Amino acid sequence: MSRRTLAAVILGAWIVSLGWLVKREIFPPTGARLAEAALRVPPGAVYYRLAVGERQVGFASSTIDTSGTSVQVTDVLVLQVPTLGTLRHTAAMSRATLSRTLRFERVEAKVADDVGRFAARGIVNGDTVLTVSLASGTDSETARVPLVRPIVLPSILPLRLAFGGELKPGKVYRSAVFDPMLLAQRAVDVTVAAESTLVVPDSAGFDSTAMAWVAVHFDTVHAFRIEETSGGSPTTAWIDAQGHIVRAVSPAGFTMERTAFELAYVNFRHRDTARVARASANPGPGEVVATTALVARAPPLPGRATLSLLRVRLSGAAPAGPDFATGRQRLAGDTLVVRRQAGAELTARYRLPVREPRLAPFLAPEPWIESDDARIQAQARLIVGREGDPARVARLIHDWVAKHVEGKVAAGAPGSVRVLETRSGDCNERTVLYVALARAAGLPARPVAGLLYRAGHFYYHAWPEVYLGDWVAVDPALDQFPADAAHVRFVVGGLARQAELVRLIGSLKLEVL
Repeated sequence: MSRRTLAAVILGAWIVSLGWLVKREIFPPTGARLAEAALRVPPGAVYYRLAVGERQVGFASSTIDTSGTSVQVTDVLVLQVPTLGTLRHTAAMSRATLSRTLRFERVEAKVADDVGRFAARGIVNGDTVLTVSLASGTDSETARVPLVRPIVLPSILPLRLAFGGELKPGKVYRSAVFDPMLLAQRAVDVTVAAESTLVVPDSAGFDSTAMAWVAVHFDTVHAFRIEETSGGSPTTAWIDAQGHIVRAVSPAGFTMERTAFELAYVNFRHRDTARVARASANPGPGEVVATTALVARAPPLPGRATLSLLRVRLSGAAPAGPDFATGRQRLAGDTLVVRRQAGAELTARYRLPVREPRLAPFLAPEPWIESDDARIQAQARLIVGREGDPARVARLIHDWVAKHVEGKVAAGAPGSVRVLETRSGDCNERTVLYVALARAAGLPARPVAGLLYRAGHFYYHAWPEVYLGDWVAVDPALDQFPADAAHVRFVVGGLARQAELVRLIGSLKLEVL
């Protein structure tokens, strides 16, 4: 990922930490009961400490304002991630407007980092269509998504659970998550697991000896544990009877804890940032470096050498799920084995056009992958011609992107049309262009992301996979067909799915065997 892309990724991490965007169908209370309960939604603000492992990397707040006709929820997040001797700053803000029955009406979200800005806006038209606009710099994307039922925003889900009478331990809600950045749904299970009593700092005082704010009063909060699962390990949150998150924990060690304002914000703002930055200048072996190899100027393998097999021992918060341990990757205990695909795996088992219904999603356009755009389709025809062998088509597109797109950090949104016009970009840009060209040519393709092993460290990276009877990794950014074993896949999907990579910072270690 480029630094600009990390802004969108962190927004996704924020969304995952705060809650889930779930279709209203999983919450069946009557409108009258919810409307009556929603009138009790209290205004106020809560503050959170954001940490990876034991290290605080940011703070967040959630504020509820009420009026006679609406409820407005404003969420703010600030992250400062140390990377190679510098601090990378990212700030995010979202403001959602709801009716007094907690029906979503509109939302605006903005993310700004050291090199650019990313914005999203969603408006519901008559409960039947969600219009979503994504923008970065001068680039923008707008889509209209039909709605079967009204939707609920991430930070509003705890409110609906609390005030809709849905906090019943042992109950499981099954539906689909709607991701506003991917404009797609994915299956999700939401379980109310148990009731707990948590202790949180309620107020703070300044300690002149330590020159820092310390907790002086604690409060006990009755909370319900909520678990959300969407194919991998569950993300867990505890919410109180007022619909506020008390604590949230991701499988990879990213935590959000409610605390006093001074503990979450003031202490963090006055810490020794120079020392924190210096500590990241020389990452240890196997640590995850929060940038791409291109930005970090990581040395490439000598000549055109490739890695055919990679064996790593995982420690800390190891990922799980089908995105991680399938295909070219196999997990046995704490050891992951990644191999470069070869031989028969690079020979397609079908002819174009593909006719399997299950592959249809990997042929369709989506935000930033505009495979139906006339310019993308024209370029695909120029590259592929009349070739009908999928493996040959995959190679032709790879070679064209590797040759014609210059490797450089981009500041705009990573849309395939823009990349085709500028002919430049980092791994994300070249990935979305490859996937768009492949889909335009009728070849199933998908973006994936994970880590790239270079010179003893693991860097963020994105690359395409194409379907040749199974998914095969290719990498036009490094001019590798197929991609070598140094590519460790963690997630399948676009920028929003890549949010999950942020949680690896400081929480996952990979020891090369």
